[in-house]
Amino acid sequence: MRGDHLIGCGGQGLRIPFVKLMLVMNACHYSYTYTYLTHLLLPTLNTRLMSSPLQDFDPNSVGLQSNNIFGLPFDETNAAVVLLPVPWEVTVSYRPGTARGPEHIYESSLQVDLYDADVTDGWKKGFYMLPVDRNIRKKSDYLRQCAELIISHLIEGGKVEENEQLAGKLAEVNEGGRMLHNWVKEMTCRLLKDGKRVGLIGGDHSTPLGFVAALADVHPDFGVLQIDAHADLREAYEGFTYSHASIMYNVLKEVPQVSKLVQVGIRDYCDEELMLMRESGGRVTTFFDKDIKEQQYEGRTWRDQCQEIIEELPQKVYISFDIDGLDPKLCPNTGTPVPGGFEVEHIFYLFKQLKKSGREIIGFDLNEVSSGSHSHGIDSIVGARILYKLCNYIL
Repeated sequence: MRGDHLIGCGGQGLRIPFVKLMLVMNACHYSYTYTYLTHLLLPTLNTRLMSSPLQDFDPNSVGLQSNNIFGLPFDETNAAVVLLPVPWEVTVSYRPGTARGPEHIYESSLQVDLYDADVTDGWKKGFYMLPVDRNIRKKSDYLRQCAELIISHLIEGGKVEENEQLAGKLAEVNEGGRMLHNWVKEMTCRLLKDGKRVGLIGGDHSTPLGFVAALADVHPDFGVLQIDAHADLREAYEGFTYSHASIMYNVLKEVPQVSKLVQVGIRDYCDEELMLMRESGGRVTTFFDKDIKEQQYEGRTWRDQCQEIIEELPQKVYISFDIDGLDPKLCPNTGTPVPGGFEVEHIFYLFKQLKKSGREIIGFDLNEVSSGSHSHGIDSIVGARILYKLCNYIL
């Protein structure tokens, strides 16, 4: 009975000092109580209600461009989930386009209906996407040109270290990767300190390293659930320290707080990566796409497989979702599509079982979404729906 008391009204709360509350409750004259409530308490409650971002919002109407992601009327201060867009694609190995992923997902998000049967009314707590940083995108565009020269030289059988100009550009690309790492960490650290749940929208898969490092400053032990076609365990692939193909190698190397990496759907990897998996001492557990499918052909259910996956994870979990973990028909414009993969419903069911297990989702990224030359391709439509589900499950 000590301290302040919260009087709620329509989801809004007014904190009233204990002494004043008791004064109202124990007042000898009803007129005093009436005056207190009508002239002090109710105007304040009405002000709170009038300032609610949902006051005039119709969830059954069209998504308004004047609002934010998913057409929701929240801003950074009143949203529970804040999304950081990272328009970066410097080291993509095959097809570019994912630097525009955050913008295309944002545009497609206006077509997402807000009702989610698994997490009803989660959106009422607020989702907000920060503006795309144009300076980061410009830096990505410039360094991408440098990286393309290096990749072309390697494909032709050349050695970068023997070419002074390209060696300089390689150093510049790696310096840019470190800059992005620091920027992402700074941005996400600030949001975490503000008490926000945070998601990151790439960009290529190199983008979340700084975010994982920021989470490590808050959580001394957590696991990473990676949905992906690729293992991403290469060391400095093509000479790029912060390659999109090296993200999980860098996480394991630079973030010791990640006690477990659980990879799901992997179907494209090299001998070096397979050796790292086998020699990780149990820190890495990989569920290969081939094994998952063959077990299902022989009668094993996806439910049983999900339970096995989840049992490998610690209590706190970070989700890293590369959209190429899905069947390529759902992401035909992603940078490096691979035959095989999951339906969206498979992954949503895995997330549902993960949440049901009582584990806490402490953050997530969604990356490698590209619509190619089409700003409204199926990739961004699928990406927007995955993003919405992730936002709901992180609450």
